[in-house]
Amino acid sequence: MNAIILSALLGVVLMFTGIFTTNKSTIRTVATAGLLLLLLANIAEMNGWKLFEVNTRNMLVFNKFGLLFNTIAFSATLLYFLLSARDILKVGINGAEYFALIFFILCGVSIVSSFNTLLLLFLGIEIISIPLYILTGSDKRNLKSNEAALKYFLMGSFSTGIMLMGIVLMYGAKGTFSIDAALQASNPGREVWYTSGLLLLFISMAFKVSAAPFHFWTPDVYDGAPTVFTSFMATIVKAGVFIAFVRLFEYSFSGSGYDWKLIVSIVTAATLFIGNITAIFQQSVKRMLAYSSIAQAGFMLFALFSYNTLSREGIILYTLGYSLATIGIFAVLVKMKDYTFEGFNGLARTQPVLAATTTIFLLSLAGIPMTIGFFAKYFMLASAVKSGSHLWLVFFAILCAVVSVYYYFRVIQSMYFKDGAGATEEISPAFRWILLLMAGLIILFGIFPNMILNYLYF
Repeated sequence: MNAIILSALLGVVLMFTGIFTTNKSTIRTVATAGLLLLLLANIAEMNGWKLFEVNTRNMLVFNKFGLLFNTIAFSATLLYFLLSARDILKVGINGAEYFALIFFILCGVSIVSSFNTLLLLFLGIEIISIPLYILTGSDKRNLKSNEAALKYFLMGSFSTGIMLMGIVLMYGAKGTFSIDAALQASNPGREVWYTSGLLLLFISMAFKVSAAPFHFWTPDVYDGAPTVFTSFMATIVKAGVFIAFVRLFEYSFSGSGYDWKLIVSIVTAATLFIGNITAIFQQSVKRMLAYSSIAQAGFMLFALFSYNTLSREGIILYTLGYSLATIGIFAVLVKMKDYTFEGFNGLARTQPVLAATTTIFLLSLAGIPMTIGFFAKYFMLASAVKSGSHLWLVFFAILCAVVSVYYYFRVIQSMYFKDGAGATEEISPAFRWILLLMAGLIILFGIFPNMILNYLYF
């Protein structure tokens, strides 16, 4: 509850900050200090210190899993602010409002990590989505940004309608919005209502996390949105919706009389295949990363396919590793003057720190050992093996991971083995140090993943 209330209040504070000052340094300082306060308040709640006592009537359940995810999300957002706050303020004249929208999104993320009723799931998803429509179209002078915002709004609204219809059908079958009620018996004549509602909800959530075949909006929206906001959309937002996805179907699948593993396995395989194959043919690194995010969603779907202890641990590691690596890569991308692969030619000679850290980020996304990305993928695949069914999906995922190495290594090849200027904007020493910190964390948690996982149990 600390995180939900504080993030909403901080969003309001940033709105008023934009009224009283236009000084970019002040806005940046207030936003960063506010996020640090939010992170500390969430850590305090993890240790039993509640700033706000609110009777949620079991509509919200705050457990270690949700609070640990919030801590990871807020920590990643803090690093995102430290790296990209100046670039956020360059997008337009409404810098404080952009930060306010991000805090409102974090409020939605805090809700979906702890919801226990379909009503709060809907509210959390919408609180996340509506500010994103605005941020996507924030670069008003760019037609691609306007097009991306319109496409995202129309597709997102359509998927929200599907979600609401699914919630209505599930309510009709069980007579309650509580997700715990999924395990209760219902009238046999209404079982088809529940299953139909669950299918609609599955489709809507698959759209939100850009799982195939509902991924078609992702490349255009990610490519058209300002790069600095694409970074946030592809990491914190996607991870938050995935946590909601997993929490919802933890109970719902077992409450249905049908075996959903076949459907989930087909969606997972299609997401892995489409994401990786299409990424190979991209000439823009930004667009390649958009398709890469679809492929990464395929691995994260294993948490839905085999919900067990390993998958819970895996989704936490995946959230952390994927967020650190992707935020780091997009921060570097914002500084590049050319987003194509050729734009990275010779970067190792002109900016050796940027090239080295980008290499570590890419290796983590590819799942190379000694990075957190390796353990994240390992836990996901191990959870599927432990479930004991559809082992073909594990082998298929390994093949797709091998394919992903190709397009990630194309960037590394350009930086180290091709001639070019590797033109970038001016890079500050603080920017380099933060990138080195993030690269160090990826390696540290890649060697000692239990440093994070222990918080789930102790």
